[in-house]
Amino acid sequence: MDTVYELPFFAPESRLPAPIPSTADIDRLGEVLLEYSGRRVVRFGSHFVVKYGLDVSLTEGENMLFVRRQIQAVSTPEVFALFSVQDADGQQQVNYIVMGNVIGDRLDAIWPSLGSPQKERIARQLRLQIDALRTLPSPGYFGCIGRRPFEDSMFWTAPESDRHDGTISGPFETESELNDAFIKKYLYNSGLEHKAAFYRRVLPVVLRGHGIVFTHGDFQRKNVILKEHGELVIVDWENAGWYPAYWEYALAMFACGSWKDDWHEYLAQILTEYPNEYDWFDMLRRELWS
Repeated sequence: MDTVYELPFFAPESRLPAPIPSTADIDRLGEVLLEYSGRRVVRFGSHFVVKYGLDVSLTEGENMLFVRRQIQAVSTPEVFALFSVQDADGQQQVNYIVMGNVIGDRLDAIWPSLGSPQKERIARQLRLQIDALRTLPSPGYFGCIGRRPFEDSMFWTAPESDRHDGTISGPFETESELNDAFIKKYLYNSGLEHKAAFYRRVLPVVLRGHGIVFTHGDFQRKNVILKEHGELVIVDWENAGWYPAYWEYALAMFACGSWKDDWHEYLAQILTEYPNEYDWFDMLRRELWS
């Protein structure tokens, strides 16, 4: 059973590798690793990575807490703090996720240099983690943990300050309701009524009968870190939640993009394949992505 964590969250001092830095020090002294769309990721000293900004969702940190507490076989960054502060103008909240610093190489950066035996070993290790993730019992709905709306941009409908229309972003009790939300989002994006009628006719036929499974929601090589001793850590859990069983595979294949290498072959070893659903998902994702 999933849960919503009481926020702010601070790990016990006994678990901390060092004192949690102040927001002023994070902003002033952090080594910027990534900065985009209202989000900044910085390394602070040797112990912490901090993700913060107006568009950072604390749900990402809750997802990591949930996974780490439920399944030891899935490697995620350790979360040390989740909290919010007012911005300089006192008008908006800046959210902070303080995590452990995972030292290693991003899989997308080293993939071209790996041989087939190494790739196969990595695929086997990732398969074990994904299979472990799938053992989490379904809560009986599609959505983010705690029966909350999906946070994937595919479901966004409103201005940045309030992105969620519940009829489109959920949560949903059935796969049929989720399919209806795709059509509503398509029309929200000024889609054609006759094409919406086509979707209404065929989606109940092609996207049905899938179990509800806990899903990372952005399974790409850039979100896997290979540590020096061989452990694989999966990062970037902001879009995780309870999705139809096909979602992880379909989105991972969608992210293959230019098809310039063999990653798709190893995805078939890591994830259960849903080739028909991927074909439909590819079309829907392009229609609905905000």
